Amino acid sequence: MLKKILLLCLTLIHFMPAYAQEKPDILFIAVDDLNDWVGVLGGHPQAKTPNIDALAARGMLFTNAHTPGAACLPARTSILTGVTAFNSGIYSQVGDWRNNPRLEGISTLPKYFRDNDYLTLGGGKLFHAHTYAIGGMQGQQDVTAWDAYYPSLERQLPDEVFPAIGQTDGNAVGNGISTGHFDFFPTRTEDYAMGDGQVVNWITKQLEAASTGPRFISAGLFRPHLPWYAPQKYFDMHPVENIILPDYLETDLNDVPSVYADLAGAEPDLDETTMDWIKERGPRKWQQAVQGYLASVSFADAMVGELIDALDESGRADNTIIVLWADHGFHLGEKDSWGKMTFWDETTRVPFIVVAPGITTPGSRTDEVVSTQSIYATLAELAGLDRPEWVDGSSLVPLLENPDMEWDDVAITTYGDYGNFTVRDDKHRYIIYSNGEEELYDNAVDPNEYINLINDPRYASIRDELAARIPPADTHASPVGGTDPTIN
Repeated sequence: MLKKILLLCLTLIHFMPAYAQEKPDILFIAVDDLNDWVGVLGGHPQAKTPNIDALAARGMLFTNAHTPGAACLPARTSILTGVTAFNSGIYSQVGDWRNNPRLEGISTLPKYFRDNDYLTLGGGKLFHAHTYAIGGMQGQQDVTAWDAYYPSLERQLPDEVFPAIGQTDGNAVGNGISTGHFDFFPTRTEDYAMGDGQVVNWITKQLEAASTGPRFISAGLFRPHLPWYAPQKYFDMHPVENIILPDYLETDLNDVPSVYADLAGAEPDLDETTMDWIKERGPRKWQQAVQGYLASVSFADAMVGELIDALDESGRADNTIIVLWADHGFHLGEKDSWGKMTFWDETTRVPFIVVAPGITTPGSRTDEVVSTQSIYATLAELAGLDRPEWVDGSSLVPLLENPDMEWDDVAITTYGDYGNFTVRDDKHRYIIYSNGEEELYDNAVDPNEYINLINDPRYASIRDELAARIPPADTHASPVGGTDPTIN
């Protein structure tokens, strides 16, 4: 009998998972330029994102999450360093966090996990990067943060697949939305050949590989960033003749300060704006652009599905925290805007999902407003690590544990000129520009933010309450300049 017991014990030891560990793994998925056009967020009735929707069903969906920065560089810098623009001075698309004396000595999010004995593996666009110049392919990578990276530590973005020259409108509107390549066209290739496909193929191999100890694995998806090129099958999912255009009001900007144009993709160096170009070509061209974005969203969703399938195949899903987030949203004609860099919901509201086994209830959701500035603090607490003293933002663990609780917080977004801020609570949005002009919206009754209520005396107290949530001006870090001229 004793021999049988010993044999059973040895057998159990033999079959114990090699990944048994106290610390959880983390799968960190960043998606570029993804707005609320996701099935579970209802931003567009024709959005097809079954994999992101299924991921939300595994954990908690934050339906009212907002970015700390209205463009890529400030948003990603704030989230990945844990330091808001108030304290870093990185408010715009100019500058490099790696040369910022205010960030000297801090560990970025992946570096923090590496410092705490995690194996860190990543691929694709995580830190700010772009495809408009060779230097942008590396972007502002933290080369100290990773044990391995695809395509390499010196380059975040792999080569991309483009349609043949002459097939598309190409450089429409000069260089497109501010920097280039406002274009949309299907590619005749397989998913794995696309840049994101290459990244996901490498990441899935890392997820499925046998290893011991905790892992922080990050996949940075470039789509639906411009240009909206995706394999043909994703365009076929969204027939152009059936495309529903976004809500649009011709007089929408009549009550908006003119200073908004400095942020809203007005493209002052071009002869015509993107919206001018679209309008001149009629509703069909607008439908084609929307089709390109929807197709790119569906392609990104397929990439998310491959990542989750690989995690499930690995046998480690029950001990893996999954975080999916977008750096900021994107306008597709709403408020006469194409792109980001505004202080309205289409720019600031983002998909944000957390799956934390043993903490989150599958299918839970909260409508409380949160900021993705909170990601660093939240992951540190979920992993049982001490929160670094430099990290700004509230840990969201209490909300993950109790999605029905009241959450007295706001989301503050900055961008551009020093002094531009927007504050979002559960029902309202307040905007103040650096010249003192303001906007105020009641999002509960006006989700499209058509009616600026800043001069309505009935909302004066709400305006004052939201304005008071912005840290005092004498505590703000002054803007930090730099040499990186990138926009997207």
